[in-house]
Amino acid sequence: MTRNLLITAALLASLTASAQERYATRTGHISFHSDTPMEKIEAHNHKATSVFDATTGAIEMAVLMKGFEFEKALMQEHFNENYVESDKFPKATFKGKITGITAEDLKKPGSHAVTVEGDLTMHGVTKPVKATGTMGMEPTGAIRATSTFSIKPEDYNIAIPGMVRDNIAKEIAIKVEVDHTKM
Repeated sequence: MTRNLLITAALLASLTASAQERYATRTGHISFHSDTPMEKIEAHNHKATSVFDATTGAIEMAVLMKGFEFEKALMQEHFNENYVESDKFPKATFKGKITGITAEDLKKPGSHAVTVEGDLTMHGVTKPVKATGTMGMEPTGAIRATSTFSIKPEDYNIAIPGMVRDNIAKEIAIKVEVDHTKM
C-alpha cells in the first residue's frame, strides 16, 4: 500500500513537472535612463537571466550590476563604486507573477497586454513593483516580454550626493526586454 502511494505521488509529481511550460534566457536586455536638463545618463545590460513559467505566470530575473555599460567610463565607475555599490550588492533581482495572459494565449501569434507584479531587490532593499507590459510568441518560438517602469533611487537607499543631484533624475526609467526560449 505504501509502495503504491509512493509510486502515485512520484507519477503525479512527474506529470505536474511536465505540465509546466518553462522558458528561460541569459541574454535579457535591461536598460535605464535618467534625463535632466543638466545631463542624460543611459546604461544597458544584455546579460540578464530570467525564468518564466507560462503555466503559472511566475517569473524571476537577475542582473549583475557591473554588467551595465555606460557611454562614459567615469559614469560606469561612479555607478558601481558610489551609487549601487556593486561589490557589496552585486545583483538586482525580481521575483513575481505575470497576469493577463495564459499559456494558451502564448501559443497564438501577436502581442498581449500584461501586468507584472512582484518584489524588486536592489542595493539590499526589497520593494514591491507593479508595471504593465507586453508579452507574445515570436516567429522564432521565443516568448518576448517587455515592460517599462520607474524607480526612485532613494527608495533603494541609493544616496545621490548634493553636488550631482541635479544631474540625476528623481525617477529612473527602467526598460526590460527579454526573449525566453523553451527549457
